[in-house]
Amino acid sequence: MDRENGPRVPGQRTPAPGSGGSGGSTAGSTGNSADGGTGAGAGPVGNGPIGSGPARNGPAGAGLSFGVLGPVRAARGGEPLPTGSPQQRALLAALLLRDGRTATSGELIDAIWGEDPPSQALAAVRTYASRLRKVLDPGVLVSESGGYAIRTTALDLTAAHELAAEAEKLRGGGRRQEARDRLNEALALWDGEALASVPGPYAETQRTRLEEWRLQLLESRLDLDLEVGAHAEAVSELTALTAAHPLRERLRELLMLALYRSGRQAEALAVYADTRRLLADELGVDPTPELSRLQQRILQADAELARPVEEPAPAAAPVARPAQLPATVPDFTGRAAFVRELSDQLATAEGSVMAVSALAGIGGVGKTTLAVHVAHEARPHFPDGQLYVDLQGAGARAAAPEAVLGAFLRALGTPDSAIPDSLDERAALYRSTLDGRRVLVLLDNARDAAQIRPLLPGTAGCAALVTSRIRMVDLAGAHLVDLDVMSPEEALQLFTRIVGEERVRAEREAALDVVAACGFLPLAIRIAASRLAARRTWTVSVLAAKLGDERRRLDELQAGDLAVKATFELGYGQLEPAQARAFRLLGLADGPDISLAAAAAVLDLPEWETEDLLEALVDTSLVESAAPGRYRYHDLVRLYARACAERDEQPSAERESALSRLLDFYLATAARVYAIERPGERVRDHFAATAYPGLALDTAGAALDWLFTEASGLLACARQSAATGNPRRAADLLLAAVDLAESGANAHQYAQAAQAVSEAARAAGDRLAEGRARTMLTHVHSTSGRFAAAEEEARRAHEVGLAAGDPVACGQAPNQRGIIALYEGRHADAETFLSQALAAFRADGNKPGEASALCNLSRVHLAMGRTTSAVELARQGITIYEGADNGLPLRLANGKYALGLALTAAGETAQAQSVLTEALEVFREGRQKLWHGMTLFRLAELYLADRRAATAASHAEQALAVLHGIGGDWRRANVLTVLGRGLSAVGQLDRARVCWQEALSVFEELDSPEAMDVRALLRPAAAA
Repeated sequence: MDRENGPRVPGQRTPAPGSGGSGGSTAGSTGNSADGGTGAGAGPVGNGPIGSGPARNGPAGAGLSFGVLGPVRAARGGEPLPTGSPQQRALLAALLLRDGRTATSGELIDAIWGEDPPSQALAAVRTYASRLRKVLDPGVLVSESGGYAIRTTALDLTAAHELAAEAEKLRGGGRRQEARDRLNEALALWDGEALASVPGPYAETQRTRLEEWRLQLLESRLDLDLEVGAHAEAVSELTALTAAHPLRERLRELLMLALYRSGRQAEALAVYADTRRLLADELGVDPTPELSRLQQRILQADAELARPVEEPAPAAAPVARPAQLPATVPDFTGRAAFVRELSDQLATAEGSVMAVSALAGIGGVGKTTLAVHVAHEARPHFPDGQLYVDLQGAGARAAAPEAVLGAFLRALGTPDSAIPDSLDERAALYRSTLDGRRVLVLLDNARDAAQIRPLLPGTAGCAALVTSRIRMVDLAGAHLVDLDVMSPEEALQLFTRIVGEERVRAEREAALDVVAACGFLPLAIRIAASRLAARRTWTVSVLAAKLGDERRRLDELQAGDLAVKATFELGYGQLEPAQARAFRLLGLADGPDISLAAAAAVLDLPEWETEDLLEALVDTSLVESAAPGRYRYHDLVRLYARACAERDEQPSAERESALSRLLDFYLATAARVYAIERPGERVRDHFAATAYPGLALDTAGAALDWLFTEASGLLACARQSAATGNPRRAADLLLAAVDLAESGANAHQYAQAAQAVSEAARAAGDRLAEGRARTMLTHVHSTSGRFAAAEEEARRAHEVGLAAGDPVACGQAPNQRGIIALYEGRHADAETFLSQALAAFRADGNKPGEASALCNLSRVHLAMGRTTSAVELARQGITIYEGADNGLPLRLANGKYALGLALTAAGETAQAQSVLTEALEVFREGRQKLWHGMTLFRLAELYLADRRAATAASHAEQALAVLHGIGGDWRRANVLTVLGRGLSAVGQLDRARVCWQEALSVFEELDSPEAMDVRALLRPAAAA
C-alpha cells in the first residue's frame, strides 16, 4: 500500500502511549482525538483538545490544539474556542494545512473563494485573520511577507501522520499487532468528514485527499486484521465498506480473502463475480490482475491463502527433531495383519499426501500398544521426527487442541514468544512449521474428529496416526481400522509370553479358561498374566478359579491398577484424619473441578479451613490446583477417592449429606443470581428450601460471573443429584440457572442435565419436578432451533404441571408453547397458549411473567397483521418491567425487543432503532449471546426497511458471528436471508444468491414455510 499519497504534514512529536481511540473505523465513524501532550488533556474531538504535542517554538500556543479531521476546531486546555464564520474557518484550515508555512493573501483568497472572489476579499481576509488572532494565543497567528502563518500547532492530522508512520515501521519489523493498534489510533482521530462544512475549492480538494488517505489507512488496517488472523471480525466491516465504496477493488480483494479464511468460499467467489459485473457495467473494464489471481487461488483452495501471516516469522526459530514416541512393549504379540496394513498406509505418506489411520475400539483393546509399535516400525519413513500426545478423550477433561498445538510447536523449535493465542493461528503456524518436513504425529486416545482436525499436519510427507474409542467416520480421507479383541490364539500367545511357556504348556486348558474369562481383551490378559507371573506359587488353575467367580472378576483383574493404588495409598496413609476426610468426600462430586466455596459446602467447613486442607492435598499430589481457588482430581485418583469413601465413610449417610450440601450450595447461590437478574419474579418463591447457604452476591456482574464460571460443576451436580434421589431440588437448580439455557451457553451439558432430572423425576413420580425439568428442556430445544422437540416437552410439562398444581410449569410451559407456535406459523395456537400463560402468571401474582406473556403476545399480534395492538401489548409489558425493583434490565430488554419489532412494522423506524439498540447493549452486557445476535438481526431487518442496505448487511454479518454455534440452523437461515437481501440491494448479487441458496437448503430440510419466500428471492436473482 502506497502511504505517500496522503497529505504530507511534517510531524511535531511522537504520540503518547495510549493516545487516540482504538478499534475499527468505517466510513463516517467517529473516535477520540489523540492525547494532547503538554498543556492539553484527553477528550473527544469537538469536546476537548485536538491534535497533540507541545508548541514547537516555545511557550506561545502551548495550550492550543487544532483539528481538521472533522469540523475545523481550536481548543485551549480542553475548552473549545470560537472559530467564526464558515469563511473564517476556511482561512484557519488553509493555514493549518500549510504546516507553518506562510500563505499569501492571494493564495488565501483563492482558497476561500476560488475564481470568483468578492470585491472586498482582501479586507475580508484581514478581518478574519484579526478575529482569529484575538481568539488564539499571542504569537500563534503571525503576519509576514504580505501573508499569514500559524507558527505553533498541535494538529490531529499531524498526530495521524505520526501514528501511520509508526505503524509502518512496526509492520516492517514484524510487530503486526502493534502496527494494527497504531492504525486504529490514527483512524480514530477522524470525527466524520474532514474539513466538514468548510467552503471553498481548497477545502474541497483537501477534503477529497484526506478521505482517500483515510481509506488507504483503513485498507492497511484491514490488511493487518487478516495478517493476524482476525478475518471473521473483518467480514462485517468489509461488507459495509464495499457497499459504501463499490468500485474500490482493494476492499473487494480483502473481503474475498476474509470470507475465504472464514470458511465461506462460495461467498468469496460470489464477491468476485459481483465485482466483475459491476466494473463491466460501470467502467467497461475487467478486475485487476491481483483480484483475478485471488479468485484463481480460491478456486484451487490454495492452502497458503488460508493461512494468516505469522508473527514473528517461524523461519527464524531453530529447527528441532522431536522423538516423542513412548517405548514399545517388548512382548508385543499378534496383530500381524493390522501392523502390515497400517505400516503400508504410513509408508505412502513419504512424498505424497497425508495418510491418516484411525484405530477405534473399546478401552483396553490395545489401541495405544499397537499404534506405538507401528509408529516405531515406521520411523525410517519420518526422519524429521515423531510427535506424540495422549488426548485423554476417554476422560472427562479431554486435552484442548490449542494446548496440544502449543506443546507441538515448542517441540518443533518454536519459541514461546512466537506461539499465537488462538486455535486457528496455532494450527496455521503448526502446518507452516511442518511444511517440507517428514514428521509422524501419533494422536492417542482422541475424543472425536473435531478434537484432532487442528492437529493434522496437512502437508506432503507427514502422517498422523490416531487412536480413539469411537469410529471416526467423519474424518475425511482417513483410513479407518476397527481394532477388535484378540483371537484366542493371539490371546494365549500374549499370556504365554508374560507368564512363561513352561507354566502355560503344563496347564493349557486352564490358560485358555483364563484368557476366555478376560474376554480376550489385551489389557485384562496383561493384568491377569502379570499377577500370575509375580506369584510363582500360583498355578494357572488357581488364577482360572479366581477369575471363574463373575462377582469378583473385575476385582481380580486389577493387578495393574493395584500398583497405581499402592502409590495413592502411600500418600493417603500419610494424611491427617481431616485431610483424609476431605480427600474422600470431595472425590464424590462430579464435574471437571470444584471451587473453594463449593468444596467448603461439601465438607461443611469454613472456607479458610477448607483451603488449608485442599492445599495440603495439593502438596501430597493427590489433588491438583487448577487455578487460584479451584481444585481438581486426576480421573484415576477420583476413582480411588470414591473407593476410599465407600470403604471408610460409614455410615453412607455422610456421603449423601456431603452431596446434599453441595446441591444446596449451588441452588441457594443460583437462586441469588436469579433474584438479582429477575427482581420481583415469583418463580424464586417456589424453589425448594435449602439447609446450606449460598454465596452473598451483590451485583449483576458478580452474579453472572459466578453462574457462567460454575456452569459445568453446577450442571454436573444437577445431573448427579437426580440420580441420587433429589430430582426436586435438581429441577429447581436448573430453573435458577435458566440464564445458561437462554444464553445458548453450555447447551449440551444443560440438555443432558435436564433430561436426567426429567427421567429421574418421572421414575420417582414427582410430577412437580418433572414439569419443571421439561420446562427447562423446552428452553434448550427452542434455543437450538429444535422446535418440534421443544413443543413436545412444553406440552408434557404443561400436563404434569397442571396435575401437580405447579404455578411455575403452568405459566412457563404455555408461554414457551406460544413462542414455538409463533415460530412455526401457528398464530391462533400461539394466541391461545399465551392467553393461558397470561392467566397462570396473573393467578400466581407473577408480574414479570405477565409482562413476558404480553410481550410474546405482541409478537403474535404482529405476525397476524394487528400492528396497533402489537405496539400496545409490548408497551404494557414494558410498563410492568419498568415498575419492578431495579427495572429488570434483561427482561426489560426482552420487552424492548418486542416493541422494536412492532414499531418497525408500524413504520416508526427511528423509535424502533432506539429501543432495539438499548436492548442490544443490555443483552451484550448480560452475556445473552442468543438475544444479542437476534437483536442484531432485527436491526438488520429494520435497516432494510429503512433502505439502508449496507448497514443492514453489516448488522446481519455481525449477527452471524455472534450466533455462531448457537441458535440453530433455522435462525442462521433467517439471518442469511436478510444478509442476502442487503447484499442484493447494494449490487452484490452473486454473493446474495449464495446466502439465499444456503438458507433455502436449511429451510427445505426443516420443512419451514420460509423456503417459499427464499425461492421467490432466488428467481429474479437467477434471471439476472
